[in-house]
Amino acid sequence: MNSTKTKLFSEIENTIKGLQPASIPEERKTILQPLIDFIQHKVAHQQEIRINFICTHNSRRSHLSQVWAQTMANYFNIKNVFCYSGGTEATALFPMVAETLRNSGFQIQQISKNENPVYSIKYADDEHPIIGFSKKLDDEFNPKSNFAAIMTCSQADGGCPFIAGAEKRIPITFEDPKVFDNTAQQAEKYKERSLQIATELFYVFSQIN
Repeated sequence: MNSTKTKLFSEIENTIKGLQPASIPEERKTILQPLIDFIQHKVAHQQEIRINFICTHNSRRSHLSQVWAQTMANYFNIKNVFCYSGGTEATALFPMVAETLRNSGFQIQQISKNENPVYSIKYADDEHPIIGFSKKLDDEFNPKSNFAAIMTCSQADGGCPFIAGAEKRIPITFEDPKVFDNTAQQAEKYKERSLQIATELFYVFSQIN
């Protein structure tokens, strides 16, 4: 868009260069289109873009989505994008999510060690870190109006027909890597889900003019 582009950490740049958005099926692109339309409308009207990714426990998919969306907005130099996440209940950010993001090049620091730890997640030297912790979707940390609510799990999508303050409510659901917890495939499946989310959000932000 305009002004200087943020320099992402080189390992994240390499991860992004390895993504294959051409592999996204057409039916999936149709699911992503309402989010593209929301962002494009805000850009066209020079308005701030607020996106709240919502899942049941705000522990896995919603955090991966929040982090990759904020990163892709910066990668494509789209300004005034503010990404959030929340759940229908608060639990904790699952440690494998932090580990998966670290393996993609994010700098992650745990800044509190309680039952619901708080993480600083950095994608660039000169950008604010994303603050990652589990919270309810209407937590004080999250926006109260003029945001798109992205339902990242079918359970939250079915259980939350109405999101207070949301300008748009868009279901973009992902399969839960939780089913592979404590198995030999855990790390591989979390990486697979993270890269799927990264690929789809790369596509979303690549469509913005």
